[in-house]
Amino acid sequence: MNRRRRLAACVLAGALALTGCTSGQDAVERGTSFNFVAPGGKTDITYSGDERQELPEVSGEDLFDEGEQISSTDYRGKVLVINIWGQWCGPCRTEAPELQKVYEQKKDEGVEVLGIDVRDFDRTAPQDFMRNRGLTYPSIYDPSGRSLLGLTGYPRNVVPSTIVVDKQGRVAAVYLRDLLAGDILPVVEDLAAESGQGAQE
Repeated sequence: MNRRRRLAACVLAGALALTGCTSGQDAVERGTSFNFVAPGGKTDITYSGDERQELPEVSGEDLFDEGEQISSTDYRGKVLVINIWGQWCGPCRTEAPELQKVYEQKKDEGVEVLGIDVRDFDRTAPQDFMRNRGLTYPSIYDPSGRSLLGLTGYPRNVVPSTIVVDKQGRVAAVYLRDLLAGDILPVVEDLAAESGQGAQE
């Protein structure tokens, strides 16, 4: 009976994950570590200070510098915009220059952008994508999406998607769609204005 219950739970979890991957409809559940559950159709999810959960470390090899590791923990004390993208992704072609605008306008205020390039199995293609668009923020090269495995339930097949992390390393917002600079600038501005102790909203 226990084996049957475990199997049913696994099937249900797999179905929920598949739903998130195909429709982009996931959200965070309460707790101390970052976990996702289906939110009933939301693609823009924001969290007040007391709702925020710590982002598990996201790390991988630099897209341009083989052997050099980049980690989300390198940006503690700054607002971090993590964008999951691929050069094969149509909406990413519009979104990436918008994120570059955010980076250029806000980096001096403690806002960083970190890309995670997924499902590109030829490293030169995403490198050309970034060069051709003048993208100067760093990206992790992660064809398999392995760097996201610590994000329980996160819909890794939703590309593009974006996670915004506050100065304390906690998730403040998730966007399961492509963004314009105007969508995200007010969010990062508010987070940049918070104290390092983490303001409660």
